[in-house]
Amino acid sequence: MDLRVPALRGLLKGPRRLTAAAAAVVVLAGAGTWTAAASPDAPPVRHSDRLLTMADGTRIDTTFFTAGPAGRRPAVLLGHGFGGSKNDMRRQAADLARDGYAVLTWSARGFGRSTGRIGLNDPRHEVADVSWLIDWLARRPEVRLDKPGDPRVGLAGGSYGGAIALLAAGHDRRVDAIAPSITYWNLADALFPDGVFKKLWAGVFFNLGGGCARFEPALCRMYDRVAESGTPDAAARRLLEERSPSAVAGRIKVPTLLVQGQTDSLFTLAQSDAAQKAIHANGAPVDVDWIAGGHDGGDMETARVERRMTAWFDRYLKGDETADTGPAFRITRTGGVDSTDGAAQLRGASAAGYPGLRDHQRPVHLTGREQHVTNPAGASPPGVSALPGLGGSGGLAQLSALGVGVSLDFPGQYARFDSAPLARPLRITGSPTVTVRVASTGRDAVLFGKVYDVGPGGSPQVLPAQLVAPVRVSGAHAGKDVAISLPAIDHEVQKGHRLRLVLASTDLGYASPAAPATYTVSLRSDLSVPTAPAVHTAAAPLPSWVWWLPLAGATTGLVLLLTARRRGAAPAPAPDLAEVPLEITGLSKRYARSADRYAVRELSFRVEKGQVLGLLGPNGAGKTTTLRMLMGLIRPDAGEIRVFGHAIRPGAPVLSRVGAFVEGAGFLPHLSGRENLELYWRATGRPPQDAHLDEALEIAGLGDALARAVRTYSQGMRQRLAIAQAMLGLPDLLILDEPTNGLDPPQIREMRQVMIRYAAGGRTVIISSHLLAEVEQSCTHLVVMDRGRLIQAGPVREIVGSGDTLLVGTGTAVEEPVVEKVAALPGVASAVRTEDGLLVRLEPGGTAERLVVELVRLEVPVASVGPHRRLEDAFLTLIGGSA
Repeated sequence: MDLRVPALRGLLKGPRRLTAAAAAVVVLAGAGTWTAAASPDAPPVRHSDRLLTMADGTRIDTTFFTAGPAGRRPAVLLGHGFGGSKNDMRRQAADLARDGYAVLTWSARGFGRSTGRIGLNDPRHEVADVSWLIDWLARRPEVRLDKPGDPRVGLAGGSYGGAIALLAAGHDRRVDAIAPSITYWNLADALFPDGVFKKLWAGVFFNLGGGCARFEPALCRMYDRVAESGTPDAAARRLLEERSPSAVAGRIKVPTLLVQGQTDSLFTLAQSDAAQKAIHANGAPVDVDWIAGGHDGGDMETARVERRMTAWFDRYLKGDETADTGPAFRITRTGGVDSTDGAAQLRGASAAGYPGLRDHQRPVHLTGREQHVTNPAGASPPGVSALPGLGGSGGLAQLSALGVGVSLDFPGQYARFDSAPLARPLRITGSPTVTVRVASTGRDAVLFGKVYDVGPGGSPQVLPAQLVAPVRVSGAHAGKDVAISLPAIDHEVQKGHRLRLVLASTDLGYASPAAPATYTVSLRSDLSVPTAPAVHTAAAPLPSWVWWLPLAGATTGLVLLLTARRRGAAPAPAPDLAEVPLEITGLSKRYARSADRYAVRELSFRVEKGQVLGLLGPNGAGKTTTLRMLMGLIRPDAGEIRVFGHAIRPGAPVLSRVGAFVEGAGFLPHLSGRENLELYWRATGRPPQDAHLDEALEIAGLGDALARAVRTYSQGMRQRLAIAQAMLGLPDLLILDEPTNGLDPPQIREMRQVMIRYAAGGRTVIISSHLLAEVEQSCTHLVVMDRGRLIQAGPVREIVGSGDTLLVGTGTAVEEPVVEKVAALPGVASAVRTEDGLLVRLEPGGTAERLVVELVRLEVPVASVGPHRRLEDAFLTLIGGSA
């Protein structure tokens, strides 16, 4: 899980003098350059690593990216998520560099290789670090300056990195534009909403940070105190508010793109709403984008969001007036399920202005008598809404958007008030409100408000985005009227459905009073629902088959005609390769509409029987393009592929000896798993007895689920069924693209054994995967690609064993100052402490003998020296760090 919350910096009221910056920011270590390109004709990306020392001695690990010709360009600082490091931002940084920016990433204090303690945006530390980084950018010849010491600079990042952007803009006047996403405006409001402790998310914070001791002492004491009492105090609120963008609300006056998640119980839409209001009041341009994902899961829409962010910087950093920055307000709406793959269908909606959370409210009458609600002793068992940590690519909130209810309220622990069935559909966009009267037998009452969408007959009962609104009612013994702002959502309630207001006494994610009490709850108003009528949804696209079916028919006819004409011209089989599963020679494939951009270029390698070959490379290396050419799905522009001596062409008969799982399989969702496999095999026209269906079903390991419709399958189940389909007929050459996606560790281990056994029988397996540790255990041979070219091919043991990294065993632990001296030795590229001693990477020309001499001179207690390299080390070395 990527918990991104606020690691900020940029705290200074104005630019620092260059002399002060030069004295305080010291380059401790540097590492060469590497290149990475989205395509062969894109400019290579250069990067350099530096460990910078801040004024207080804390070391901050940074990487600086540029691309293209020399010259000055705007700069962008990219902040990472909580628990991560600068390495998480590598791909985005490289993309921005290709788009004409100088990009700096860094690991926040306490993360990655950076030292210091986690301060959650302590103005004296993390926030100040950003200003030091801006000082450093101002001295770079690659960075455009507005004036001496003032670079043209923007900031972006998600969650922790998003708060960095907001705080930096408030503390350092040199910041010119920001694009924070899924982050907070007031951290105290986020973790202590309405005075209720968000205990599960707070616990996730401190665990991801490495434990309480890794934080500043004041934060550690605060967490211990609040976690023990279950009630946040004024001092705790003050501590978090000091570290929040809201503390500098009046000073954030730069163009701001706010991206917030709808499926987010950590940082809700109310956080971006408060940010928008404050920044807009300062007179700055500010656009708002509500995405389908968030900390609780769903679709993060990464590609679209990054495109919009780049356009934002093009407009406000480069000054490109033609850049399309998008509408003032955009929201992604979930509209059902794609029947072909089970994915949620997303559609955009937009408005010319931000509507806020209370736009065009419509009253919905609720009925229900006065009700008594029990708060059980110890607040157990608790009700369930969102579950932090169960997000990922789907998440409970996405299930909710698709009409699957997963909330749980215990009888006697909640009050319920229902509307009549709706006479017409109702789109809720914003935060509904209601006033209730609450009395308690105890001193305080804590309730959790939520609005359900209830179908006819009571099913389904869906909690939109799995969100609840906690409310603490102080002095409730005599009864008190309370106005409740319910969670901000975007959700359409269908005609005939009801709205249900539930006020529960417990929730798994929050702390409730431990003492037993009884609450009496009654209504004081209608439910007021915001409708935001100015937000218009884009027209739904036509079903894909409307356009692809006629096109596919015409294309198939054309292909048959052309292949019939050219069949006589196909290359003759090569008898000397009749027993060779695969030989690729000089293979090249250009990108569409490009004469010099190559996805694959001059690729050659050979695979023998009994091998399990791992095809490795970073994103954009050309792996999937190679596999698609091997399957006959696309034609190469040059070169040749031969399978058992036969040249591969679309429809080549030899492809019947090849089984493949590339980019997922298309299943009919209304048929069972078994029926899909049987139908697929019948479509091949081969005899049923040749299918070896029982063996394939055993591999799938789906058990009774084989009789269920595929539309009910999870992603992992679909993955296993697709691999079983590829193995039907027990093909001589099996090709698997990311075969372990969606599988849990036991299933991955089982799949590994299946592939090894499959090849041991004289067949051949080719695997494309990002799981390097799994490839190392499964494969006998490797082909490593980068930017479409072959980097290295050979047995795994040779590639892994040819490294330049040494493990130096020591009798006692090596202190950090000594490690730094070792890293500075001639011929040494880097040195890192391990449990066993030191991991030393040598530069070209460096030798183990010379290293040992220098270690003895430094009085390092050397006990042993030997080679040390994993496949991951070898892979990163071969591709130059561009993964």
